[in-house]
Parts: sequence; structure tokens; C-alpha cells
Amino acid sequence: MSFIHRLRYDGPIRAAIFDWAGTTVDFGCQAPITSLVEAFAAMGVEVPPATARLPMGMAKWDHIRALLAMPQVAAAWQRAQGRAPASADVDGLYERFLPLQIAAAQRHAVLIPGTLETMAALQARGIRIGTTTGFPRPVMQVVIPEAAWQGYEPEVIVCAGETPSGRPGPAMALKALIELDLHPVQAAVKVGDTVVDVAEGLNAGMWTIALAVTGNEVGLTEAEWAALPTERQAALRRAATERLRAAGAHEVVDGIADVPAAIGRIEARIAVGDAP
Repeated sequence: MSFIHRLRYDGPIRAAIFDWAGTTVDFGCQAPITSLVEAFAAMGVEVPPATARLPMGMAKWDHIRALLAMPQVAAAWQRAQGRAPASADVDGLYERFLPLQIAAAQRHAVLIPGTLETMAALQARGIRIGTTTGFPRPVMQVVIPEAAWQGYEPEVIVCAGETPSGRPGPAMALKALIELDLHPVQAAVKVGDTVVDVAEGLNAGMWTIALAVTGNEVGLTEAEWAALPTERQAALRRAATERLRAAGAHEVVDGIADVPAAIGRIEARIAVGDAP
């Protein structure tokens, strides 16, 4: 194989690196939130779901640490435990959280509508499929077979803890490209539902597509979303889209079914000389 350095990549998208919860499984990203809220509640600390969602996309140990660093959560911990949170408390919460997360992830490992159709469409265009996740491998060991039973089996799965650092850094996304043996990074797109997903892709030098409706930013189940009046849906969509665009996403769409069209628009940008 010949490796030729190009000043500008002008070819098609050749790899898509997807997130899991809120992107391909678990509409509304329910499993991480219910588990986090329950783990803190067991220590007498009430963490509202909206607060628990703020660091979403990070490795879960980092997510817990970020929550404990928030003044309102630290104050609630002080009231419940009679002292400020310490580093050992992150470990203790994570140990309490992990079995809750494994059980919840298995319950919520239902493919988001459009996932299989999107994967088939991308693969028909020669686009390779990799994934990264804030879940550690023990959690993914229950999610992977559930997804496979439904027909979703990505080529590469990089879990939290399998690189020296996690999101929002680029290491997991870059590891996925290394395992796919694909370059340059400008030929890849990162797809996810959180601000942290967008940062991961941007820090890796990739194009980014953010999903506004099906994931963390709206945070509703499919049934809850469908039950909303059109006006309320529009307001939630608009707010989520604004947050994800402000994070730097190149494309913001409702959900995974819209990804092939978004990649088409990115390829049109590449053709006229744009770069991520």
C-alpha cells in the first residue's frame, strides 16, 4: 500500500465512529442517568436527572468525579455525609454504580429506530463502522450481545478505560481509527448525542454529527417524546440543537436515521475544499 501525504483530503467519508447510549441504543440515554441518580441516592445525596446529565459522554468514573466537583452536588454531599467529598468517594460511588449500570444498560439496550437501516446504507457506500463509549467493558459485555441479537454488530468497539485518557480527549476515537486501519482522520466522522461526543470528534480532527432528539440533550424515552405536543417537541429540539451547534458540531440532526444525509452534506463540503 502506498502512503502519500496530501495537503488536503478531498475524498469521501470512509469511516463513521458512533457513540452507543443515546445514539444507537437507549433512546433518551436513560440507563446511565437512572444508575447515577440511584447510586448517589444510596448515599443520601439527591442529584436531579438534569444535573446528572451535564457531564454525559465521559467515562463513568470521570462522570462521577465531575458531578462531585459541582458546587450544588458537593454541598448536598456535605449535608448528607457531614464532610466534603474526597477522591475515595469517587471510587466508592463507582463501585456502587457499576452493578446498577450493568443491569440498567441491559434493560435499555434497545436499538434506536433507524440504526440498522443507517448502518446498511453507510456500509453500502463503503463506510466502515467503529464505535466508542463512556461505558467500561463490563457494561458493554451485556450491551454487545443484546445489540447483536437485534442485528447491530459494529467492526470496532472502544470502551472507557481502554485508552490512557477518555472523552473529551481524542484517544478513543483515534484508537477506533487505528483498529480500522483507516486514515487520514479527515476521512472520518464522529457521531454522538452529547457535547462531549462532539469534543471527542473535534479533538481527533474528525467531522462531527450530533444527534439532538434521541439522546442526552432532550433526555426523553421514545414514548415520552412521541407524546409531546408538536410545539413542545420543536422547543426541545431547538434548544438541544443550539447547545450542540455551540459545541462545534458540523451537522446537527434529530437522530441516527438522518446520518446518511448529513454525511452527504459533509462530503459536499469536502468537495469544495472544506476541512473539519
